[in-house]
Amino acid sequence: MGQHEGEATPTVVTFTISDTRTEATDVGGAVLRECLTQAGARVLRHGILPDDPERVRDAVRAVFSAREADAVVTTGGTGITPRDGTFEALEGLLEKTLDGFGEAFRRLSWDAIGPRAILSRAVAGTCQGGVVAALPGSPDAVRLGVEKVLGPTLGHMVALTRRR
Repeated sequence: MGQHEGEATPTVVTFTISDTRTEATDVGGAVLRECLTQAGARVLRHGILPDDPERVRDAVRAVFSAREADAVVTTGGTGITPRDGTFEALEGLLEKTLDGFGEAFRRLSWDAIGPRAILSRAVAGTCQGGVVAALPGSPDAVRLGVEKVLGPTLGHMVALTRRR
Protein backbone atom coordinates (compact mmCIF):
# COMPACT_ATOMS: atom_id res chain seq x y z
CA MET A 1 0.00 0.00 0.00
CA GLY A 2 3.02 2.20 0.29
CA GLN A 3 1.88 4.32 3.21
CA HIS A 4 2.76 7.96 3.22
CA GLU A 5 3.19 10.21 6.21
CA GLY A 6 -0.06 10.55 8.14
CA GLU A 7 -1.59 7.37 6.70
CA ALA A 8 -2.68 4.65 9.06
CA THR A 9 -3.18 1.01 8.16
CA PRO A 10 -6.70 0.85 6.74
CA THR A 11 -9.16 -1.56 8.31
CA VAL A 12 -11.44 -3.33 5.86
CA VAL A 13 -14.55 -5.48 5.84
CA THR A 14 -14.98 -7.51 2.66
CA PHE A 15 -18.06 -9.05 1.08
CA THR A 16 -18.59 -11.42 -1.80
CA ILE A 17 -21.85 -10.57 -3.56
CA SER A 18 -23.22 -13.75 -5.09
CA ASP A 19 -26.27 -15.98 -5.19
CA THR A 20 -24.13 -19.06 -5.85
CA ARG A 21 -20.87 -18.75 -3.89
CA THR A 22 -20.30 -20.56 -0.61
CA GLU A 23 -17.33 -20.43 1.76
CA ALA A 24 -15.94 -23.47 -0.09
CA THR A 25 -16.32 -21.94 -3.57
CA ASP A 26 -15.59 -18.26 -2.84
CA VAL A 27 -12.26 -18.02 -4.66
CA GLY A 28 -12.71 -14.31 -5.46
CA GLY A 29 -13.28 -13.50 -1.79
CA ALA A 30 -10.17 -15.42 -0.75
CA VAL A 31 -8.10 -13.61 -3.38
CA LEU A 32 -9.56 -10.28 -2.25
CA ARG A 33 -8.55 -10.83 1.36
CA GLU A 34 -5.10 -12.10 0.39
CA CYS A 35 -4.39 -9.14 -1.93
CA LEU A 36 -5.66 -6.54 0.53
CA THR A 37 -3.50 -8.02 3.28
CA GLN A 38 -0.47 -8.06 0.98
CA ALA A 39 -1.20 -4.41 0.15
CA GLY A 40 -1.00 -3.50 3.84
CA ALA A 41 -4.66 -3.41 4.87
CA ARG A 42 -6.06 -5.20 7.90
CA VAL A 43 -9.06 -7.31 6.90
CA LEU A 44 -11.37 -7.58 9.91
CA ARG A 45 -13.93 -10.00 8.50
CA HIS A 46 -15.51 -11.36 5.33
CA GLY A 47 -19.07 -12.26 4.48
CA ILE A 48 -21.05 -13.62 1.56
CA LEU A 49 -24.21 -11.71 0.65
CA PRO A 50 -26.89 -12.60 -1.90
CA ASP A 51 -27.07 -10.41 -4.99
CA ASP A 52 -29.84 -8.34 -3.44
CA PRO A 53 -29.29 -4.56 -3.50
CA GLU A 54 -31.17 -3.90 -0.24
CA ARG A 55 -29.15 -6.53 1.66
CA VAL A 56 -25.90 -5.14 0.24
CA ARG A 57 -26.85 -1.57 1.21
CA ASP A 58 -27.84 -2.68 4.71
CA ALA A 59 -24.54 -4.54 5.20
CA VAL A 60 -22.44 -1.57 4.08
CA ARG A 61 -24.43 0.89 6.20
CA ALA A 62 -24.05 -1.39 9.23
CA VAL A 63 -20.25 -1.46 8.92
CA PHE A 64 -20.02 2.33 8.82
CA SER A 65 -22.76 3.02 11.37
CA ALA A 66 -20.88 0.85 13.87
CA ARG A 67 -17.56 2.45 12.84
CA GLU A 68 -16.31 -1.10 12.41
CA ALA A 69 -13.89 -0.40 9.55
CA ASP A 70 -12.41 2.34 7.40
CA ALA A 71 -13.47 0.65 4.17
CA VAL A 72 -15.78 -1.92 2.66
CA VAL A 73 -14.55 -3.77 -0.44
CA THR A 74 -16.82 -6.08 -2.38
CA THR A 75 -16.30 -8.61 -5.11
CA GLY A 76 -19.00 -9.79 -7.49
CA GLY A 77 -22.23 -8.47 -8.91
CA THR A 78 -20.66 -5.70 -11.02
CA GLY A 79 -21.52 -7.13 -14.43
CA ILE A 80 -24.63 -6.81 -16.58
CA THR A 81 -26.48 -10.07 -15.96
CA PRO A 82 -30.04 -9.69 -14.67
CA ARG A 83 -28.93 -10.59 -11.10
CA ASP A 84 -25.88 -8.28 -10.98
CA GLY A 85 -26.97 -5.53 -8.59
CA THR A 86 -23.87 -4.39 -6.71
CA PHE A 87 -23.56 -1.19 -8.73
CA GLU A 88 -27.20 -0.29 -8.10
CA ALA A 89 -26.86 -1.15 -4.42
CA LEU A 90 -23.85 1.08 -3.89
CA GLU A 91 -24.64 3.89 -6.30
CA GLY A 92 -27.30 5.32 -4.00
CA LEU A 93 -25.05 5.10 -0.93
CA LEU A 94 -22.05 6.91 -2.36
CA GLU A 95 -21.74 10.51 -1.20
CA LYS A 96 -18.74 11.20 -3.40
CA THR A 97 -17.92 8.94 -6.33
CA LEU A 98 -14.37 8.22 -7.37
CA ASP A 99 -14.91 7.93 -11.11
CA GLY A 100 -11.21 7.44 -11.69
CA PHE A 101 -11.33 4.13 -9.82
CA GLY A 102 -13.64 2.47 -12.34
CA GLU A 103 -11.94 4.19 -15.25
CA ALA A 104 -8.49 3.01 -14.16
CA PHE A 105 -9.73 -0.50 -13.50
CA ARG A 106 -11.36 -0.77 -16.94
CA ARG A 107 -8.26 0.70 -18.62
CA LEU A 108 -6.04 -1.93 -17.02
CA SER A 109 -8.60 -4.66 -17.70
CA TRP A 110 -8.59 -3.71 -21.37
CA ASP A 111 -4.93 -4.72 -21.55
CA ALA A 112 -5.79 -8.10 -20.00
CA ILE A 113 -9.09 -9.02 -21.65
CA GLY A 114 -9.70 -6.51 -24.42
CA PRO A 115 -13.04 -4.88 -25.19
CA ARG A 116 -14.94 -7.06 -22.69
CA ALA A 117 -13.48 -4.73 -20.04
CA ILE A 118 -16.29 -2.26 -20.77
CA LEU A 119 -18.77 -4.73 -19.22
CA SER A 120 -17.39 -4.07 -15.75
CA ARG A 121 -19.21 -1.62 -13.51
CA ALA A 122 -16.47 -1.45 -10.89
CA VAL A 123 -17.14 1.57 -8.70
CA ALA A 124 -15.76 3.35 -5.63
CA GLY A 125 -16.58 6.31 -3.45
CA THR A 126 -17.22 7.51 0.06
CA CYS A 127 -20.05 6.61 2.41
CA GLN A 128 -20.62 7.75 6.01
CA GLY A 129 -16.97 8.77 6.40
CA GLY A 130 -15.62 5.52 4.93
CA VAL A 131 -14.44 4.21 1.59
CA VAL A 132 -16.42 1.73 -0.52
CA ALA A 133 -15.03 -0.13 -3.54
CA ALA A 134 -16.70 -2.77 -5.68
CA LEU A 135 -14.70 -5.12 -7.87
CA PRO A 136 -15.84 -7.89 -10.22
CA GLY A 137 -16.03 -11.48 -9.00
CA SER A 138 -13.31 -12.94 -11.21
CA PRO A 139 -10.20 -13.77 -9.15
CA ASP A 140 -8.00 -12.29 -11.91
CA ALA A 141 -10.03 -9.07 -11.88
CA VAL A 142 -9.83 -8.88 -8.09
CA ARG A 143 -6.06 -9.33 -8.17
CA LEU A 144 -5.69 -6.67 -10.88
CA GLY A 145 -7.99 -4.23 -9.10
CA VAL A 146 -6.30 -4.52 -5.72
CA GLU A 147 -2.70 -4.75 -6.89
CA LYS A 148 -2.87 -1.96 -9.46
CA VAL A 149 -5.62 0.43 -8.32
CA LEU A 150 -7.03 -0.04 -4.83
CA GLY A 151 -3.94 -1.24 -2.96
CA PRO A 152 -1.77 1.73 -3.92
CA THR A 153 -4.50 4.26 -3.05
CA LEU A 154 -6.62 2.88 -0.19
CA GLY A 155 -4.43 4.20 2.65
CA HIS A 156 -4.51 7.68 1.16
CA MET A 157 -8.27 7.54 0.54
CA VAL A 158 -8.84 6.52 4.16
CA ALA A 159 -6.54 9.26 5.44
CA LEU A 160 -8.47 11.85 3.44
CA THR A 161 -11.87 10.66 4.69
CA ARG A 162 -10.60 10.90 8.28
CA ARG A 163 -9.79 14.62 7.88
CA ARG A 164 -13.02 16.24 8.99
